[in-house]
Amino acid sequence: MKPLHRHFVNTSRKVLCTAALAASLTTAAVVSTPSTADAGESEPTPDSPQAADRGDARLDLPGEVADPQVPAGAATQEGANGIPATALDAYQRAGLSVAAALPNCKLPWELLAGIGRVESVHASGYGLKTDGYTEKPIRGPRLDGNGFAEIRDTDRGEWDADVVYDRAIGPMQFIPSTWRIWGADGNGDAKRDPNNLYDAALGAGLYLCAGDKDLTNAAKLDQAILSYNNSREYVNTVLGHMRQYQTGGAAGVPNPPAGNYPTTPPGTLPTPPPRTSPPVVVTPSAPVRPTTPPVKPTTPPVTQPEKPVPPAAPHLAELTMLGGAGLKAETGAAFAEVPKVKVALSDGKPAVGQDVVFTVESDTTGGTAFPKAPVDSLVVKTDASGIATAPGLKAGAKPGTFTLRASAYDKVGRLSVGFTGTVTAKPVVDLLARPAGSKPLTAVAGKSFKGVELLATAQGKPLAVSGVLAELVEKKDGAWVPVDPATAKGPYFKGAKEGEKVTRLKLPATGADGKIVLPELFTAADLAPGTYHLRLTTPGEVTLVLDFEVTAAGATTPPAGPPTTAPTDPAMGPAKAPA
Repeated sequence: MKPLHRHFVNTSRKVLCTAALAASLTTAAVVSTPSTADAGESEPTPDSPQAADRGDARLDLPGEVADPQVPAGAATQEGANGIPATALDAYQRAGLSVAAALPNCKLPWELLAGIGRVESVHASGYGLKTDGYTEKPIRGPRLDGNGFAEIRDTDRGEWDADVVYDRAIGPMQFIPSTWRIWGADGNGDAKRDPNNLYDAALGAGLYLCAGDKDLTNAAKLDQAILSYNNSREYVNTVLGHMRQYQTGGAAGVPNPPAGNYPTTPPGTLPTPPPRTSPPVVVTPSAPVRPTTPPVKPTTPPVTQPEKPVPPAAPHLAELTMLGGAGLKAETGAAFAEVPKVKVALSDGKPAVGQDVVFTVESDTTGGTAFPKAPVDSLVVKTDASGIATAPGLKAGAKPGTFTLRASAYDKVGRLSVGFTGTVTAKPVVDLLARPAGSKPLTAVAGKSFKGVELLATAQGKPLAVSGVLAELVEKKDGAWVPVDPATAKGPYFKGAKEGEKVTRLKLPATGADGKIVLPELFTAADLAPGTYHLRLTTPGEVTLVLDFEVTAAGATTPPAGPPTTAPTDPAMGPAKAPA
């Protein structure tokens, strides 16, 4: 047996991060097997079987796996806090489930991760698979009183393959009798298996929250961990890992493979016998002569009326998406379709006031989220019709896809459905032009140019645009450059201050019609006749240069002539996006 310090590693030791986050397990439209646990009414204590000295399943792992070290000079915070991707997903899902079913508990998923770290190093070395199971079983030492607590068999070897004594089982190291009460279905496969990390993490969460605890209370948190293992060293180590994950973050790393070393207790484990009644043993005795029993009058049996069986309390039975399953929006925009689901009970009635958790998963859009909610999840209560609406979903910054999962939980099971979301690139203006049939821009010095209209389009369709820059320019060395506002004598916009002349300004955002109307452009009475130029530039670098013809004051303005749609000066033509 390893010395005690091998059971609990220093909280500064961390798991080395080696690669990117693996894909998480998801479920859809499933109801889990009913659990026998009642998290709100019963409460385990430090003298419960689970809290007994039950040894350490990691005793059979080599030291580098049981107590992983970060090589000197190679540690990063992300790598140091790495958790196998499936384990991280299991802890976080269990945290969401418990938050929905027992909101007063305020269970941090990092607490489950701290326990999983101490109990089995997140199932590292046992071959953790993406479905939550391990390639090799995780069993603690035999609890026969020899160095550990004595706990006689409670499961007939069903989970621990030992029909005489119990052993702690699975990645969260449950005593079989504890699992019988607190076993849960954390992945929606209609099974409750302590060897599955999704199930074990949810069961551990319900166990820790039992008795309506509030784990933000330090004393209650301490009490909960002691009920899991009645050891002060255990409490301190779990809390150390929990705080490490809370303050330093936790990065998902690939699930480690199973090692080629033994991971089961020494010796051959007996095969559990079938669940049958023990045989009746008859002891031989002296022969007895048969006798004829006296005949007694028979009395008809009294039939007791059957007591009516109270109907089972209704539970969650159906979760239905309302509207289309597809959510579509452009980058950075709000989704026009608001996700809604309807929750029904087993008696056919709507589930009123039920918490529904909306969570963004598998996001490749760079941050699709609920801006007013924490991170990427939102908890919504159903209305009188059993409908939960998740407003405010905003698309991420880049094109991609995501899944918006809606989940509802109660003490019996879990329901889950997924919306498919798509974020597309936001179209950008590729053309600025004056409307067809527009007349040349001509005015007498001292007069102004009013109501000059432009149109912004993308692929031939009008498009709203904002941030268009308008500036007076002149050509120097074959290139357009802004005029010097201190010396410019040409047209100008009026500034905010009295008498202020502005040669450069940002135009207001347009509507969906893409129509731009320039502010009034003024000219001085003594402005020299000639052609002056105004350049407009979109945020996407699409430009258009307009020519403004100014004639001398008192001169006769030449007739406008026929409308022009293709000016001879290329600078006056439609502006297109650069290739």
